Amino acid sequence: MKTALQPLLPRDKHDTDTAAALVALGWQQVECVAPQMLEWMQDSNWPVAAVLRPFLAAQGARLALQVKPIFATADDVWKYFILAGIVRQSPELASALGAELARMAGSPTAGERLEGVAAQAQEILAG
Repeated sequence: MKTALQPLLPRDKHDTDTAAALVALGWQQVECVAPQMLEWMQDSNWPVAAVLRPFLAAQGARLALQVKPIFATADDVWKYFILAGIVRQSPELASALGAELARMAGSPTAGERLEGVAAQAQEILAG
């Protein structure tokens, strides 16, 4: 899906200036590209992730609709980074994702167990 904001999406993992400009627009302006912003959370070590992470965590429950599809993927490392970097920082988002957290904590896949997703979900639920 092409949007007018497409040129404002980071071009590479070091494009922190573009990421900061995107954040400066505010949630109402960037909500339509939130899924693309979450793609930059696939590796928490990327410089762009450090810029976007606090902004995404601050969105609370309204980010739940964009996060749920990530939890349905087989990308367990991405799930881990979403949990550790965003959901853990937002009790409101954690509450909105209660069913998904309970599933990952109580009935994790082998990959979720291996990558620490289950442990992160358990810690978030324990509060």
